[in-house]
Amino acid sequence: MPERKRRFRTGPGTLVAAAFIGPGTVTACTLAGANFGFALIWALVFATISTVILQDMSARLGAGARLGLGEALLKSAPGSLGTAIAAGLILAALAIGNAAYESGNIVGGVLGIEAIAGEGARRAMILSIALVAGAILLIGRYKPIERILVALVLLMSGAFLLAAILTRPDPLNLLSGLWPIIPENGLLTTIALIGTTIVPYNLFLHAAAARQRWNDDPASVTEARREAAVSIALGGVVSILILSAAAASLFARGIEVSSARDMALAIEPAFGPAARYLIGAGLLGAGLTSAVTAPMATAYALNELLPPKTTASQTRRFRIISISIVAIGAAIALSGVKAVSLILIAQAANGILLPVIAVFLLYVMNRRSLLGKMANGPMANFAGVIVVLIAALLGARGVWRAIETGLATL
Repeated sequence: MPERKRRFRTGPGTLVAAAFIGPGTVTACTLAGANFGFALIWALVFATISTVILQDMSARLGAGARLGLGEALLKSAPGSLGTAIAAGLILAALAIGNAAYESGNIVGGVLGIEAIAGEGARRAMILSIALVAGAILLIGRYKPIERILVALVLLMSGAFLLAAILTRPDPLNLLSGLWPIIPENGLLTTIALIGTTIVPYNLFLHAAAARQRWNDDPASVTEARREAAVSIALGGVVSILILSAAAASLFARGIEVSSARDMALAIEPAFGPAARYLIGAGLLGAGLTSAVTAPMATAYALNELLPPKTTASQTRRFRIISISIVAIGAAIALSGVKAVSLILIAQAANGILLPVIAVFLLYVMNRRSLLGKMANGPMANFAGVIVVLIAALLGARGVWRAIETGLATL
């Protein structure tokens, strides 16, 4: 009898979607829609396709080659200096960067609560979200955490889908946004949209989680790749729904906002209280899922660098590292740094850091002596190089524009 086709199962691809649809995505998509209408839909389409390409490499690395990205970088580094550079890159991209991102994740969740219930005891809200994220991470085991995050992603996706239906975006206007143009003053927003979707730490998270979720037989590797493509594509659709809801409800009416919470409050008079509650619930879900996945990625990657490798020691370190990232993020959030500025700066910086991490990923994925048949072929390399070049050009252009602006003010 022929083998029955395996049913689709959620996995690490869902975690990646949960990670990149965070407050940064919601904020960047809201501002893109409010300020430029549907003009930057193409940037999200490009970012989603690029994410599928890069995360497919991470899925093969973890499920097929049984390696995390951090571990593969260390094994591929030439000599002790190369190993030190690789370890430094991992620490910079994760331990330091994710602690800063975590504050934005927590505050983003608070903005969601405020959209639903109004402003109140913000410090208590910050601590509440940090405690919930910490409690999930204290489980310390992959499968239960995945189930919780899948439920949150479904809640978040449903909320933004219903919000987009309520605001009724014009399909023709939406299609017009597929033409790749950068509107005036839209460069940094474009970089933020790409940076908030193709997240460097997700490359580490996906490989580590795929190694735990799947085994290395060919059928499982195929399933891991398919699950990643479907989950990330659906995540891209959610991002487009957020941008479309903002464009339909705010841009056409000339309403200026600075965050998704502002959008939730601004559209209530026209679309009813349901719209406010939906966007608030979606933003809360986005903040909470990312508040779990950012520390999770950090803990997985740093575990790959530290001996011993026993299950007990890795579980203990996972809890210590992940809770530390939550605590640092909560402390930054409690310091009173402006939430929207923090989120946008982090996402723009993410877009600039991305080409560096992606180059290292491509380097690792071409080590056939290390990866065997899971190494990149010509098509994967071609697609990866295109993604890196476009991301690098946009990042360089953003840096140059920032320098020009700074010089003009002197």
